[in-house]
Amino acid sequence: MEQVAPYFTFAEVVRTGSFTVAARSLGLSKATVSKQVMALEEALGVRLLQRTTRKLSPTAEGRALAARCQRMTQELEAAKAEVLLLRRKPRGPLRVSIPMSFGLMRVLPAMPEFLERYPEIELDIQLDDRVVDLVEQGFDACIRIAQLPDSSLLARKLASSRRVICATPAYLHRHGTPHRPEDLRQHRCLQYTYLASGTAWRLRGPGDVESLVETTGTLKANSSLALKTAVLGHAGIAQFPLFAVWEELRDGQLVEVLDDHTLPDLSIWAVHAQGRTVTPKVGAWVDFLARRFADEPGWNLGAQAKRGA
Repeated sequence: MEQVAPYFTFAEVVRTGSFTVAARSLGLSKATVSKQVMALEEALGVRLLQRTTRKLSPTAEGRALAARCQRMTQELEAAKAEVLLLRRKPRGPLRVSIPMSFGLMRVLPAMPEFLERYPEIELDIQLDDRVVDLVEQGFDACIRIAQLPDSSLLARKLASSRRVICATPAYLHRHGTPHRPEDLRQHRCLQYTYLASGTAWRLRGPGDVESLVETTGTLKANSSLALKTAVLGHAGIAQFPLFAVWEELRDGQLVEVLDDHTLPDLSIWAVHAQGRTVTPKVGAWVDFLARRFADEPGWNLGAQAKRGA
């Protein structure tokens, strides 16, 4: 650099403890460095350095100013790194954790297109409905379908999905159709293992009346796909996120029951550990999924709202 601001010149002198070494580091002459420091002292009206023939040390004012200047230097270096990072192509290993059913049904079918678009990314997908610790378990990002607590993680909402209660027409023909939440007690209600309310199903009906129904059944599974297989085999009634059963409802393989009642909607988030910047590979993956789900028919409430606007 041909010119260096006097504050940063001064900070380098304090860091190196030498006008000569600082001048070499900054690419300036020793005379220029000395002149800039003297001009800075004159402008501030304080002595910043104690000079002897053997030793160069900052005064109390000099130490305070040097510490602040060094922090400014670090911020500038971070800003430079951020700009360079954003210019880089997305590449390298990308390790992500995704809930099993959502991953198999909605994310993995889109990944060939993603990898075609970003051939230098090496994607490692782990399917798990349990909440993972991104930092401790070495993930770059994850998808979570939940109400997110406050944390040090950064999150971007990708989509929203209703939850629905479904059965096959054959099951309902054989066992009857529930018309009130309490009717569920007379049915085989299949359970999702990680449902926060356990076997109690919370529904909100006409007039904003809430019902909490304790259900019973003979099958529990930690995967919506497993439950869907059982329900399609006429084993009972289950609640699902709409993204898991949208096609089956559309095609008449499943029927929504108690459709005048609602279950709490689900929010789908992309989450990554907090840092100064989002790395290009994580940013590319999140942006790709956000665009993909924005065009999804049927199950994404956010996309429905945009189309209706």
